[in-house]
Amino acid sequence: MSQSEIMQITTVPTSLDQAESDALIVPVFEGRLEERFGAGDLAQAGEVSGKAGELTLLHHPPAVAAARVLLAGAGKPEKFTPAELRKLAGTALRHLKAKSVRKVALALEGEWAMEGYSAAAVEGAILGDFEPDRYKTTDDHKAVDSFTLVAPSEAAGIERGAARGRIVAEAQNYTRSLVNEPANRLTPQKLAQAARESAAEFQLECQVLDTARMTELGMGSLLGVAQGSAEPPALIEMHYRPESGPGGEHLGLVGKGVTFDTGGISIKPADGMEKMKYDMAGGATMIGVMRALAQLKPPIPVSAYIPAVENMPGSRAQRPGDIVTAMSGKTIEVINTDAEGRLILADALTYARRQGCTHLVDAATLTGAIVVALAHINVGLFANDDGMRDRVLRAAKGAGDRMWAMPLEEEYKEYLKSAFADLANVGGRWGGAITAAWFLKEFAEDTPWVHLDIAGTAWLDDAKPHLAKGPTGVPVRTLVQLAMDWNG
Repeated sequence: MSQSEIMQITTVPTSLDQAESDALIVPVFEGRLEERFGAGDLAQAGEVSGKAGELTLLHHPPAVAAARVLLAGAGKPEKFTPAELRKLAGTALRHLKAKSVRKVALALEGEWAMEGYSAAAVEGAILGDFEPDRYKTTDDHKAVDSFTLVAPSEAAGIERGAARGRIVAEAQNYTRSLVNEPANRLTPQKLAQAARESAAEFQLECQVLDTARMTELGMGSLLGVAQGSAEPPALIEMHYRPESGPGGEHLGLVGKGVTFDTGGISIKPADGMEKMKYDMAGGATMIGVMRALAQLKPPIPVSAYIPAVENMPGSRAQRPGDIVTAMSGKTIEVINTDAEGRLILADALTYARRQGCTHLVDAATLTGAIVVALAHINVGLFANDDGMRDRVLRAAKGAGDRMWAMPLEEEYKEYLKSAFADLANVGGRWGGAITAAWFLKEFAEDTPWVHLDIAGTAWLDDAKPHLAKGPTGVPVRTLVQLAMDWNG
């Protein structure tokens, strides 16, 4: 898994000059020239401006125990949110790791010596420490041994925030490690085994429905996608139940788990198809979320449902024009076999509702259309309920994930009309992300539901200063925040 799992996280209540480390990260702000550490001349000369992302490494600074001080640009102080600190911590740690620095500390001072900022700093460091190089055999790996938060002794909640940040970030990195696995090493059954192992480690309930059980339940939509592959499908269930009892509300998390997507008979172009190992990012998200929630213990019961399949163009693969019957009883004309994610989610949403979930959120790398609409910056959010939409948007803001609410008016349903079945699985060229969401809405029915299209945000094609290339783990933090803030 990720290297951050072995990085030691500590908090130290002491002054900056007494903090011992190989390098001490100190956020500096625009408009506040840094006079400490002998950096005044650099600031006056314009070499240190405080602009976000700017890094200035000082060796053997005077009157400090740390061997180095890294002045990390934090931007304007009035805009310095926990999300900005998360990015700063990741950027600074990756910069220092590349220089073989092994013991890193970060200073939390003034109004930022608070629980929310300490959580964000730890998250940024752990997420920044992740590397996607598990299968490289060269011995050139660089690692950070420890990350320490240095804050005034009177600062409240620093240790508590750091502990939460570690749990959430390690869960997010676990998700990233699953998404990064190649399809020959992570089949639907191996994904199910990962869920079982996580459940055993964190005392969650877990069961896996096999082909026979799904056939018995009438999951023709899910099984239709799976039939072209030699790899058997699985419907993974994970359950967290709070000690206070079940209560009246039950949050269901549904994640798309296509461990590899060729497109089926409607096969994808070869260029870039290797990335389609990431098509199970929604399912991996839900396993990561459940790992975190088992430790953080939210007040509401939470269940995860992950339909896991491989979409292949085998001799038994479903064809364009086939009609399948979903678990709900609705019939679906399969116009395009590459619109498979919505087909497996349809049955998983129905199953979650029948298992008693009163509120639903699904996450899926569902459409290229959402990337056209929102690029790689925002998650596309769709909802059938304003209250549920607002809950998720609040959680996303608190977690530092960017999401944008998309329309879901009744008129879009017209695009899914079929002359031969209750609905078609695609709606043509226009509004592709919206018609995909409308398809799912048919199976959420009247249950308050949010759909997160993460096709543009679950993977980085190029590394960022604060994150390695590859899987991002979006939206693990948002869904953890959603459950933790739930108050009926």
